[in-house]
Amino acid sequence: MGCYDCCMRCLGRVPYCSLAATLLCFSGIALFCGCGHQALTETERLIETYFARNQKDYDTLVYIIEYFQYFIYGLASFFFLYCIILLAEGFYTTSAAKQTFGEFRSTMCGRCLSSSFIVMTYLLAALWMLVFAFSALPVYFFYNMDATCHTIDVLTETPTSINQLCVDARQFGLLPRDAVPGKACGMTLSTVCKTREYRMTYDLYIAAFAGAGITLLSLLTYTASTTYNFAVLRYLGRKGIGARR
Repeated sequence: MGCYDCCMRCLGRVPYCSLAATLLCFSGIALFCGCGHQALTETERLIETYFARNQKDYDTLVYIIEYFQYFIYGLASFFFLYCIILLAEGFYTTSAAKQTFGEFRSTMCGRCLSSSFIVMTYLLAALWMLVFAFSALPVYFFYNMDATCHTIDVLTETPTSINQLCVDARQFGLLPRDAVPGKACGMTLSTVCKTREYRMTYDLYIAAFAGAGITLLSLLTYTASTTYNFAVLRYLGRKGIGARR
């Protein structure tokens, strides 16, 4: 057997769909976790500097942010391991289906394992849709804030109207109702929007939102690939091609 034939056999064993999903998952989780973690830290600084004077007003927010940051650590570790397992499962089912390893064939255990991964990945994708929707909330908040700042810049010649344009962090549940000042208005708000911290936080939330979308796409790709692999293994089992218990 020549070198070309060996290369073709090796390339034929690669589960390209699972490999693409793994790369998407790694990049999406890296974006979501990395940018989301830093965005939460910057959000705490913005609230502390411009929206709250008393530390007790944002203590709860600090605890929530710390909780989500620990959640991000665990999420990154879980997805890293789960993607590696799914990729290994993709290699197994591809090799079993194509019968490239001699006596290695589809087994009853292998088909049960594939069906389990289908269910787990489907449920994980459904849960991640909620995370994807949740990650859009801070983007929506900063989008409204940016739109208000743009309006202020347009109406700089009428300061009376400018002072009526505000962003109230209390309305979004970031601060308690009795927090002081709890909002930024007029030129103060315009100044906030021009700070480096604000622009960076906004960009980080957009990147985290994009990362959540990429991760969702990877999970849907995993679902499609594992379903296809399971269908092939069932077909081989029904044909009696080397099925073992």
